[in-house]
Amino acid sequence: MAINVMQDTVISPKLSKSFRRNFIERIIEFGLLISAAFAVFITTAIVYVLVSEAIPFFEYVSVYEFLTDTVWTPNYSIKRYGILALISGTLTTTFIALLVAVPLGTITAIYLSEFASHKVRETIKPILELLVGVPTVVFGYFALMLVTPFLQTIYPDLTTFNMLGPGIVMGIMIVPYIASVSEDAMRAVPMSMREGAYAMGATRFQTAIRVIAPAATSGIVASYILAISRAVGETMIVAIAAGQQPTFTFNPVDSAATITAYIVSVALGDLEHGGIGYQSIFAAGLTLLVMTLVLNILGHWVRKKYTERY
Repeated sequence: MAINVMQDTVISPKLSKSFRRNFIERIIEFGLLISAAFAVFITTAIVYVLVSEAIPFFEYVSVYEFLTDTVWTPNYSIKRYGILALISGTLTTTFIALLVAVPLGTITAIYLSEFASHKVRETIKPILELLVGVPTVVFGYFALMLVTPFLQTIYPDLTTFNMLGPGIVMGIMIVPYIASVSEDAMRAVPMSMREGAYAMGATRFQTAIRVIAPAATSGIVASYILAISRAVGETMIVAIAAGQQPTFTFNPVDSAATITAYIVSVALGDLEHGGIGYQSIFAAGLTLLVMTLVLNILGHWVRKKYTERY
């Protein structure tokens, strides 16, 4: 009797459909879990490679000397490994880039979000974001062959290789990062805040500056942090147009080398593979990783703070 009942039992189409849907959702969840775990694995592997390769370097060079010395001469007979010479070039070019990108990107974001019509916004934004797809080698030669000669007409004593030209071009390159992310953050501000400001008699400009921008501070600051991280990690522009001379200086008219430019020069074969000079690129890369990590932690803290406030 029980066997006959089981044979006569038929799963309803509704239950069968629900079972298939749940099964597909479980597969999707598993795929997402694998993707997230793979991303974590890649990050962990990068950190492991940098740390494991940098340990032999720090057995030869003390961490104190590495972080405090201002001379970087791995190619000379008297070898010194002061990372400050590379950090100064990295920070100077990044600072110049931010002087260009922050005001341009923020103004562009405010215009696209609050003043441009839908047609203008949908035309300008894709064109602006095309800058992200331009190879950085092109930007490097643009800085060397066009921007620097133009700056030399204003400042004749400017050398061919300097930090000013590459810094300006880096700023142009990262404008889309600030403009796009900031514009998205401003567009996400509820329309009720705009309507409330208009009801109080505020103009569109006053509403954009005093209401929308403060409310979107978390997203705007996040765009700044993203742009800084992109500028710090830029390689080809500074490698082509900054001179690759590791000098401890913050003067933008001087030539200098950045951390990424030095890593590229060594990876191309300037130093013997496996030697202490070659291992220095992993110590430099680890320094760059720590700098980027600090920037991302700072950005996360700022986003969290202002998100809670607004």
